[in-house]
Amino acid sequence: MNKKPIDKIEARQGDITRLDVDAIVNAANTSLLGGGGVDGAIHRAAGAALLEECRRIGGCPTGEARITRGYNLPARHIIHTVGPVFRGRPQDRELLAACYRNSLALANENQIASLAFPAVSCGVYGYPMAEACRVAVETTLAFLEKHSLPEHVIFMLFSAADLKIYRDYIAALS
Repeated sequence: MNKKPIDKIEARQGDITRLDVDAIVNAANTSLLGGGGVDGAIHRAAGAALLEECRRIGGCPTGEARITRGYNLPARHIIHTVGPVFRGRPQDRELLAACYRNSLALANENQIASLAFPAVSCGVYGYPMAEACRVAVETTLAFLEKHSLPEHVIFMLFSAADLKIYRDYIAALS
């Protein structure tokens, strides 16, 4: 019996760099060379070899995704995606959805069964959490309707307030 897409997702609170999953997603900047927030935390935890691999990739446009090894992380891979800086434009939603779609597609192509996302674009890029949650969950569910991988998607949130937004939205869809 196949699981419904809603049964393949969950929201948790904690440190994404400590998750033992096939891949974590990094909310990166276009250079892929590290930054603040979750991006800086992932680069610090993964170690200097990640920076070297990212230098060879040569950047990533907004909405797209790239995959690297996980290095010193428990996760075997890191999928780097560049979210939009929120400006309240219609294209902000499409670019954010593209981040999730392209990250999920890379996971599928690389046989990644378990994947964890941070709240892409919700830190210094200023995307409102509730709106970003809807985009993240709806895009992920639409992808999971059509693909067998990943089998498990975790939305890893930093604060209890953000976790509540995700859990309430997922519960409303169940």
